[in-house]
Amino acid sequence: METAPLKKIEDRRLEEQVRLDGLKTAAERNKWGQFATPPDLALSIARHARGLIGDSPVRFLDPAIGTGSFYSALCRALPSQQIAAAAGVELDPLFADTATALWRSRGLTVIKGDFTCQHPPEQRFNLVLTNPPYVRHHHLSAADKDRLRASLAQSLHLEISGLAGLYCYFLLLCHDWMEDGGLAVWLIPSEFMDVNYGATIRRYLTERVTLLRIHRFCPTDMQFADALVSSAVVIFRKSSPPAGHAVCFSFAGSIAHPNSEAPVPLSLLRNSRKWTQFPASTAVEGAGDLTLGDIFSIKRGLATGANEFFILTEADIETWRIPRPFVKPILPGPRYLTEDIVAAMPGGPPRVSPRLFLLDCSEPEEKIQAAWPRFYEYLQRGKEQNVHESYLASRRAPWYSQEQRPPAPFLCTYMGRSRNGKHPFRFIWNRSQATAHNVYLMLYPKGQLRSALNKRPELEQRVFEALQRITPAQVLSGGRVYGGGLHKVEPNELARIPARVVLDAIESEVRIEQQVPLFT
Repeated sequence: METAPLKKIEDRRLEEQVRLDGLKTAAERNKWGQFATPPDLALSIARHARGLIGDSPVRFLDPAIGTGSFYSALCRALPSQQIAAAAGVELDPLFADTATALWRSRGLTVIKGDFTCQHPPEQRFNLVLTNPPYVRHHHLSAADKDRLRASLAQSLHLEISGLAGLYCYFLLLCHDWMEDGGLAVWLIPSEFMDVNYGATIRRYLTERVTLLRIHRFCPTDMQFADALVSSAVVIFRKSSPPAGHAVCFSFAGSIAHPNSEAPVPLSLLRNSRKWTQFPASTAVEGAGDLTLGDIFSIKRGLATGANEFFILTEADIETWRIPRPFVKPILPGPRYLTEDIVAAMPGGPPRVSPRLFLLDCSEPEEKIQAAWPRFYEYLQRGKEQNVHESYLASRRAPWYSQEQRPPAPFLCTYMGRSRNGKHPFRFIWNRSQATAHNVYLMLYPKGQLRSALNKRPELEQRVFEALQRITPAQVLSGGRVYGGGLHKVEPNELARIPARVVLDAIESEVRIEQQVPLFT
């Protein structure tokens, strides 16, 4: 049978990709984790792999073959005679049939089924190129998670968090499909580099294999237009890492021409919680350095469970005649704060617009009905909307009371985008008596810092100015990043950021009185 020219097959593949993608809604493809690899990206990865494998015969595997984007790229990157064997696994029968029809004449065998349920063949593979399905953990059933975790425990004696996505299982279970010394190139979400549930992947990459390189794409340059996720290419060999090994970390640009790169000692990686700090940083802060968590108690702002019901305007309060003791000022979202200093009005409310208030009442409904009938009507309206049955409200007694979050003098925005060099996070000096909801992190001074500020409140300005001098790189190295340049930082991540700049701002002032260091 005459083999069709490679370009003609690739053109048909792209047409079939569009057709098959159109058979599912965006939500359905998200649930399946089906995000097609852009052909130029697949080709750049295949060409990079060629430089690492040389002229050796190739036994190729893609455990999530799709329509065959990586096999197509490999066929263009290597001479046909160098490909000794090729196999792909595909769960979606429509994609599996399409890949078979396209590539059977070019030597690709497609296994129709779930890769995580397959048994490795006797003859293993020495080259893995793949973009595994990005299926979030909440789309995996409890039974599937139990099965997958049991498989990992049996094959690699590793435990993994139930929050891990399906791509984590693919990468780890593929270990037994590879020849010793084989090369693997994985295009996966970069989130594993930072999140707690990526710890097992990080351990595998630093202990079980020789990690050669991680190239992280710029978060604003999403590789998949329909998936809000930033991507990384992870390259390793199935071999024990040699002594003194260093890993190449690169960032932004292409794999062949990154914007920055640097070697990172493997010993440093093993002791690092956050890998997205590389290659910008090749040193870890000293374990003894004071951090923001040492001088602040950091908490997420209030989570009401139904902001549209529990956060009120002045007009709402007047309309429903809600007594003032049952509402407290709360800050609006960061986009409404035009300045980083929130001034106070007489009595403590913030000088901001819009002026908002949090409903927080501990009186029983019977008393409210008798004493404040219009307020009672408002609560009944909430019940009609099933607010009282929402997850958070149903766990409060009464359901219209709130978790206690007193006003914090300092705030940090919980998320933001990094554009044109702008800091994605804002530190805010809250001089009002307003609390904040969960789009902010609340920083409460503790220990000796609290004592110093209680004695000399004017030092708050110095603390605020010092917080603003914390660099974007310091915050970004602690937080996490998503596609489109969206950054998030959790309380425990902010707590790990070095605090020396804050201490230096006030320590000399306090020493004058105390004649001893404020912090030791």
